[in-house]
Amino acid sequence: MPTAKEEDSVTKSEPMAPATQAEPPAAATAPAPAEAETPATPAGNQQAEEKAAADANVAPGTPSKDEQACLQAVSTETNNGDVVTISVETSEANTIVMVGVGPNRAPWKCLASGGVVAEVMSMTDEGAL
Repeated sequence: MPTAKEEDSVTKSEPMAPATQAEPPAAATAPAPAEAETPATPAGNQQAEEKAAADANVAPGTPSKDEQACLQAVSTETNNGDVVTISVETSEANTIVMVGVGPNRAPWKCLASGGVVAEVMSMTDEGAL
């Protein structure tokens, strides 16, 4: 009988060894989905930028119709061709374009929608001049 117990303990320990070996490959495959998700994030940002550009009917980096209209309107109002966009804020109602004029980039605010300018005004305190 002691021989049978020795055989049982040997037989029982052998099946456990393959079960332990099966676990590491399962753990090794888990990081693969995380790696696949990482490249999707930049592609999502690129797709969002391309969609925004397509919605505005302009190439990425090209000023929108509202921005172009505001730059022209501020240039005409100030009689100064040295104008640059400082910032652009878009909403459903209007686009607010902050424009810098001249070498000191005097701030001007412009409201436009659909390429049509609704308002142009200086943001400097002209009363202090």
